[in-house]
Amino acid sequence: MARRRVPDTSVNEILPGAVHIVGHPGAAARRRHARDIIDAVVANMRHNLERLKYSTLAPSHYTVYLHPREFERLETIVPVLQEQTIRALDEELRRLNAASATRRWMRRMAGEREAEIRNAATDWHIAFLADPDEELQEGDLFVDSELLIPARPDLGLGEQTRKIVTRQEAQGATRIEHTVACSAAASRPRLLARIEYDDGSGHHFYDVTRDSISIGRGGVAYPVDVRVVAPADVSREHARIRRDSVGDRFFLIDLSTLGTTVNGCRVAPGFDEVDGSKRENGSETLLPEVATIGLAGTVFLDFRKRR
Repeated sequence: MARRRVPDTSVNEILPGAVHIVGHPGAAARRRHARDIIDAVVANMRHNLERLKYSTLAPSHYTVYLHPREFERLETIVPVLQEQTIRALDEELRRLNAASATRRWMRRMAGEREAEIRNAATDWHIAFLADPDEELQEGDLFVDSELLIPARPDLGLGEQTRKIVTRQEAQGATRIEHTVACSAAASRPRLLARIEYDDGSGHHFYDVTRDSISIGRGGVAYPVDVRVVAPADVSREHARIRRDSVGDRFFLIDLSTLGTTVNGCRVAPGFDEVDGSKRENGSETLLPEVATIGLAGTVFLDFRKRR
């Protein structure tokens, strides 16, 4: 009797009606529902509120970075995604402002006024983009928000921008926060210092004309001023240089994982890890007028103050 041939159903053959998933076998499991992305934006908003005397401000601008394949999957519904994200932000503000009767009564008894939470601008601005730096795994996302904090002349503070980036991964969320003073615009910026260095793309100069600059490999969540081409030993935002305009002195703040040196000596970390977030702790190192700054022993920058 002739033997009947059994059809080959190996992975090389796609049967009618079957779904063939190309790529990493776990990619589909890591995909995020669109509603999860909306929830991530709302969570970022809650983390970036600024309480003033009579109101609390919420950031109005958000940029969401997705893995390129994730963005391609959602690109056709981005207008709907933007519309529903705005709706969710509005609903969250209403929820936060709907204080319980007990809390309102307690504040009245204490002579306090309930600070209304409102959008810092007139409208919400939401942008969804593909990760240009290939930093995200499929299923990860970055939510980036910036809030302009009003000047506080009574405390000697000018306007500042607080930037909060929330990275959502399969194992949880990480929040990165830093605040940068807003420099006054100048038609002819003064040259304060010069940085000279070699990296993976050649020899470079950078003229320091502002009181705060950041250094590192950069990325979608780390818009650094001095972007070096280097291995991953150098952090995305590795260090920051701050100028004290009163004393005309420069200070270095280490924000890295593998450390920063000044003239061969390792400096103290400028941040603490708190609940999965990096929070700057105020530690900084005085920069000599001429110094060599080492980034994880990989890239070295020659810093020279200009008189």
